[in-house]
Amino acid sequence: MIKTKKRKILLLPGDGVGPEVILEVKKIITWLNKKKSLDFQIDEDLVGGASYEKHKNPITDEVFYKALESEAVILGAVGGPKWDNLDFSKKPERALLKLRKELKLFANLRPAICFKQLVEASSLKPEIVSGLDIMIVRELTGGIYFGEPRGIKPIENGERKGINTHTYTSSEIIRVAKVAFELAQKRNKKVTSCEKSNVMEAGVLWREEVQKIKDSDYSDVELNHMLADNCAMQLLRNPKQFDVIVTDNLFGDMLSDEAAMLTGSLGLLPSASLGVKDKNGKMRSMYEPVHGSAPDIAGKGIANPIATILSFAMALRYSLELEKEADNLEKAVQKVLDEGLRTKDILSKGKKEVSTSQMGDAIISKLK
Repeated sequence: MIKTKKRKILLLPGDGVGPEVILEVKKIITWLNKKKSLDFQIDEDLVGGASYEKHKNPITDEVFYKALESEAVILGAVGGPKWDNLDFSKKPERALLKLRKELKLFANLRPAICFKQLVEASSLKPEIVSGLDIMIVRELTGGIYFGEPRGIKPIENGERKGINTHTYTSSEIIRVAKVAFELAQKRNKKVTSCEKSNVMEAGVLWREEVQKIKDSDYSDVELNHMLADNCAMQLLRNPKQFDVIVTDNLFGDMLSDEAAMLTGSLGLLPSASLGVKDKNGKMRSMYEPVHGSAPDIAGKGIANPIATILSFAMALRYSLELEKEADNLEKAVQKVLDEGLRTKDILSKGKKEVSTSQMGDAIISKLK
């Protein structure tokens, strides 16, 4: 019998609450290996501020090469006020940008789902958010965050000038648009593309290329174009009009955070960053919760692990081809919420408060 190679999952807990929420995912992976005879090999290493403290570098070459060789990378969170005054190149967030850029993770998927058990936690009226299920596809390796020239330089009169360049090529737009259209085909067949074509040439190109690929390859999907500022307003006015939103790096950063808050808690929202598929259909990928490092609650055992657990469910679905296990994990989360178990961030009257580890254990009990 030929022994198959174990599938590597790299866990990068990072900073703040990252180690606490990643620990719950580690418990789930261990359970799946034991009870479902899966073949995951877990590796774990430092990233962000934790890496800087040990290596004076937010990500070492060794960790980066581990990421290259893994089936999926699960990241906790990076950053915190402790490292705010570091040189820009040493800040914890640079690790994140390096991983995205060097792994060529060009498409960021952020679902904004309002769980029926938590409708009351949203700042909007229940009738506006009840049943909400949006997928935001954000371009991740182009645009103003990566464009050149960039920097701060002295100019006349003792002033300084900050420069960032917003730039996109046709191929960068087309590949992320394809991801959005293919997701829409499995959902409600509706894509909203957002840019600022009224004031930006890159926005004009974005609109034209998205329309072109829709016309040639995705006639079964409805496409609407919307200016990004109008989209921000519509997300608050009538969010259920959206199915899949595709947008650039800068606008995607802002719109996905806004959509996240419609759901009531950042502690519930996962994300996936996906790369290009190779000739064997394999792709590099990284999964992380949306909520950030939350240093104010780190070490207290009250962080909500659900976003990280759902990020791992996305890894099971998109990178590890385990659709059934992904469904089961998502259902287990729903069952725990149905029973009224809540971490502090989503606690409401009449519900039972549980710790980070108790929430993880409860979800594993539902998998059984």
